[in-house]
Formats: sequence, structure tokens, C-alpha cells
Amino acid sequence: MKRYYEVRIPGISGAETGEIVMALLAGLGYDGFLEEDDHLLAYVHADDFNRKELSSVLSSVALSGFEINEIEDRNWNKIWESDYEPVLIDNSILVRAPFHEAAHGIVYDIIIEPKMSFGTAHHETTYMMLSLISRLDIKMKSVLDMGCGTAVLAVLASKMGAGDILAIDNDDWAYQNARENVLLNSAGNITILKGDAGAIEKQRFDIIFANINRNILLKDIPTYANALESGGSLLMSGFYAEDLDLIIARSEEYGLILTETSIRNNWMAAVFISDKADD
Repeated sequence: MKRYYEVRIPGISGAETGEIVMALLAGLGYDGFLEEDDHLLAYVHADDFNRKELSSVLSSVALSGFEINEIEDRNWNKIWESDYEPVLIDNSILVRAPFHEAAHGIVYDIIIEPKMSFGTAHHETTYMMLSLISRLDIKMKSVLDMGCGTAVLAVLASKMGAGDILAIDNDDWAYQNARENVLLNSAGNITILKGDAGAIEKQRFDIIFANINRNILLKDIPTYANALESGGSLLMSGFYAEDLDLIIARSEEYGLILTETSIRNNWMAAVFISDKADD
């Protein structure tokens, strides 16, 4: 069973400070947060925990103290269910847990079992990706959801009428949760694989989603570009506004042209189109 740390951070004096800390910690691999009065609870895989990096983040916002408790993955479900709220995006997409009631007038009703996997639409990057995807012409298109987490992006693509969808994540928990969410949403056109960008092999796609982090994006952009059909779309998020120039420069090296961006609390999402010639 995997080990997780719950880091309790006192002295959070306002929503803005909490958002800044959450954004900074998300960049270090923390993938769950809860707010309790003036405390922030942050959750991270034990293998990703780095005391020095945590202290540096807190010092940057004039915080210093924290407590660490080890928790088992099953405890995470109870934590999520006690605080998890549905997320409404653009008045058309509702991301909710199975224990929430369906809402009337929603175009895309997405059910996500709220576990440790990244991708419940509460984080800015997932929110922006869902919004951008909803504006795509995706009918019968082939789709890759790279670093799929809960598979929420793949599920939306399925509900929008996409063709074959491949969703990949290298985390066992995410892999299992993604499979569960595919069943919950009756998304039979989604195939879930455990792995990294190497699992793409020689497959080609009309549309690729990659909501991961800056370093992995920069490393894997050549793979995405090679797997993208000419004229296809690559949607990326998981990086900050100040990283956009790096993402653009790397993408342009491989024939990917920026067409649209979105920003939310200094997190960025970007859409690129493949401008390469057909093979």
C-alpha cells in the first residue's frame, strides 16, 4: 500500500495566501488540498516529499511551521468525500462525485470518484483544460489523454462524441481510478494504459491532451508532435505563466504553432496546432 503525507500548515491568513501556497506545492507534486480555518492540509506521495523544498515554499510567503502525518491511501477517500464539492465549468460542464445529485440543464455531466488521482476540476489546470476541450471540434476524432489522472479529460472527450481515446498514466493509483471513472461514465471508447509517453509507440492522434508539469512537457513535446496528425491539436497545461515562453519555443522546434492560451491564478493552458507536412 502506498504511503502519503498529510502536511498541516498553520497561519494561512486569507484565500490569496492559501491559493499561492497550493499553486507552489502543486508544482512540487502535492496533489490534494483541504482548508480548515487558518490551516491548510496538503497531501503528497511519500516518495515526492522533500522537507527542504517545503520549507523554501513556506519561507517565500512568510510561513515557517508545519506538521507532518503519515496516512494510508484509504484514508484519502474519507478526506475527499467530507470536503469535495462539484465543479461547474462554463455553465455547461459539471464534474461531480457519485454521491452528488445530477443537475438540470447541464450539457456534460461527468462523474469522478474523488480519490488521490489528479483531475477533479478543482485545480486551475484541469478547469482550464476542460473549458478548452469543450470548444473543440472533437466529433469522431482520435484522442490521447497523456498523464490522465482521473481520466476526466478523456471522459469529456467521450461525451463530446470523440472516436477512439487512449488515456495513459504512470501512477498505479491513477490507472485504477481512471478505469473506475470510465465505467462510471459508460465511456466504452476509452482505453486506459499504465505507462509514460513511451506507451504511445507509433500511434497517431488528431488531438492530444497533456496536463502534467513543465519539465515533463518540455521533455515529451517531441513525442507529442510526432504522434500528432498534421493539423491536429495539442492542449497542454500544468505550468505557470512565466513558463509559457519556454513551452512555445520548444513546441515551435517541432512544428507546433500556438493558437490560444488561458490563464487562471497564474496557471497556464495553451493550444497548439501541428503545422508539419504529412508523412
